[in-house]
Amino acid sequence: MSKLDKIMEKVSSGEMQYRDLVLSVREESETPDHIVEGYASTYNEPYYLYRVKAPDGYTIEVREEVDRHAFDETKMDDVILQYNHEGRVFARISNGTLKLNKEDPKGLFISADLGGTEIGRQLYEEIKGGYTNKMSFGFTIDQASELREIESDNDADEVWVYTIEKIGRLYDVSAVSLPQNDFTSISARAYGNGVISARVTERLHQHEEKVERAKRIEELTKLIESED
Repeated sequence: MSKLDKIMEKVSSGEMQYRDLVLSVREESETPDHIVEGYASTYNEPYYLYRVKAPDGYTIEVREEVDRHAFDETKMDDVILQYNHEGRVFARISNGTLKLNKEDPKGLFISADLGGTEIGRQLYEEIKGGYTNKMSFGFTIDQASELREIESDNDADEVWVYTIEKIGRLYDVSAVSLPQNDFTSISARAYGNGVISARVTERLHQHEEKVERAKRIEELTKLIESED
């Protein structure tokens, strides 16, 4: 089983997914605070997920984007902020120390007050000092569009993108020591039942068949020329 197949297996099981975001300290104000902010997701901005390469180097890149209304019906009644998705809770919606704004025109905006505990204030200082500046958030996908091909803007031969249309639940946001953007470490990168795996595999097979046909034509052309 390939890496892609293993990841698609996790997707179809409904496992929680993770994506990365940037975490920063609020600009200094007259009133001292311990607020950190960031976007858990930006709307309608395709971002890189992974690449698959054929033996001859032909490359297909897959991207993902989040629809402007993907969070409209999302369950986010008690999202928490953690460190590395485990251990202590530094902020949470239920006590007002974590706030989410899905109406922000750019994306899902997160603001967290880390001043309530000593360990939270320590984390704030780490973020302020630039020692920790990445976050990841955990969620589930309820609905996504089919893959569609877009024009390549880099060295990939083909670029495909799909849109997350409905996010079922947002579980947590987490400051992380190492972002989870490694292809092998993300729990899942797409949506159910191996759809992306099948589509990318199909495209690679089509490319390989095209290359094989071109080779046969070249061999036949050389044979005809030699007989002349």
